[in-house]
Amino acid sequence: METPAEATRDLVARLDGARNAARRRRSAIGVAIGLALAAATYAIRTHQTQPPPAIRYDTAQATRGPLTVKVTATGTLQPVTQVDVGTEVSGTVEKVFVDFNDRVEAGQILARLDATQLAAKERQSRAALELAEARVTDARATVTETARKLERADKLIERRLSSMEDHDTLRAARDRAAAGVTVALAQVNQARAQLDYDQRLLEKAVIHAPISGIVLKRQVEPGQTVVAALQTPVLFTLAENLTQMELHVQVDEADVGQVASGQPAEFIVDAYPNIRFPAVITLVRFVPQTVDNVVTYETLLTVDNSALLLRPGMTVTAEITVKHSADVLRVPNAALRFVPPTREPASNDSNSSLVGRLMWRPPPVAKRDVADTTQGARVWVLRDGQPLALAVKTGATDRTQTEITDGELTAGSVVLIDSHGPPES
Repeated sequence: METPAEATRDLVARLDGARNAARRRRSAIGVAIGLALAAATYAIRTHQTQPPPAIRYDTAQATRGPLTVKVTATGTLQPVTQVDVGTEVSGTVEKVFVDFNDRVEAGQILARLDATQLAAKERQSRAALELAEARVTDARATVTETARKLERADKLIERRLSSMEDHDTLRAARDRAAAGVTVALAQVNQARAQLDYDQRLLEKAVIHAPISGIVLKRQVEPGQTVVAALQTPVLFTLAENLTQMELHVQVDEADVGQVASGQPAEFIVDAYPNIRFPAVITLVRFVPQTVDNVVTYETLLTVDNSALLLRPGMTVTAEITVKHSADVLRVPNAALRFVPPTREPASNDSNSSLVGRLMWRPPPVAKRDVADTTQGARVWVLRDGQPLALAVKTGATDRTQTEITDGELTAGSVVLIDSHGPPES
């Protein structure tokens, strides 16, 4: 059995062993921390001395050549002269003489209405005219009769065989007879006007072509009743000449300042997508048209349709040539939009974290310098591997390339149009 002195010695020995083990563990941790700090210091110094990752640039050349500025607009084809043929009289259509696409000459009969009632009314008006003319003859006979009676009364008065009262009565009768002639003549004119009106209505029962051309629409059938009341019914639509057509396009308000009469244009239609038809502007109308808050101006172009490929109502997409230069210095539009990316400088703040200083940060997305926009356009070139800005003055653009009218840029110069970050490791 262990004595108290032996138990005390064993306890002291175990406590000494535990203290020695704790000291060894603390020493190992300290060594590990020191090694980690040394490695971190070396990594920071190595990272700061390495050059930044390279940036790759896409380039293009400034060239000389033609530059054509075009304005795009959409619209429809229409005949130069289009006439809606109607009727001023009501009645039943007796016969139709033409159909769709028929060629007609001016004056040709297109249709005829049943004219039975109109003919009867014309005969009635003719009889009324004959009656009015007969009344004129009667009134003139009365004038002659009263004049002779007045002459005899004058002779009787000279012989004192008649009274002045009888003389006055005969004179009044003569004046009334003369007035009756005037009334009868006015009735003749009235009857003649009515007869002329009824004759015109009878003539309009036969519908003639007002122009020579092609029948685009026929909107009437035999037996159909047409009523000419508040609005004239349209029976036919004629186009005068389809070999010459008119193109109506809507030009946006942003482009209308460049468009003028005489400018050439080309257009395509869905029916012939591989054919570009020529046209010439004849008129740019001043009146605006607003649809969904979009303001456009109607522009008219003449089109030669000798081959009769084009038809009224076709939807077209036109390109109007507003400017053409045969030989100019030009660059891609991307070169004028390009701004080289910038890199944030390394932070020297003593409060920044160790992890943050160890992590590599890629260059931020390039942003256009607001102050530079007030200095005009510029392009970027490489000088000794670094981007260099050149101030230029721009001219016309075709939405792909832009004319350079002044500046240090010359033909053949290589300009920057895009940049890419460092390649992934």
